[in-house]
Amino acid sequence: MTPRLNRALVLEARSESPDGAGGLVVGWVALGTLWAAVLPGAGREGGDEGVTTGEVPCRIVVRGAPVGAPSRPVAGQRFREGGRLFRILAVTEADPAARYLTCFAREEVAA
Repeated sequence: MTPRLNRALVLEARSESPDGAGGLVVGWVALGTLWAAVLPGAGREGGDEGVTTGEVPCRIVVRGAPVGAPSRPVAGQRFREGGRLFRILAVTEADPAARYLTCFAREEVAA
């Protein structure tokens, strides 16, 4: 079955730069836009330091790309869709011909 890639997601990688005081400034750099199918899973509620967060696991399907290509997502990167963020946990080929990749991700939402 061919996935319906109907959502434009920006692939972002974490970047670190010196802050001038011996520490680091952490940011995110856009690597490009990939068309994707986002398939949600079951959510759960969590919390940390008095802030309630919801985590929604999902599978994000994108076109295949060779290992090492800048357009191939890897664990530790994230997708952005406007104000929504999807943290990539793992990536695998979705089909034997590697035409598509499945990214296992979590969308975190502050409540």
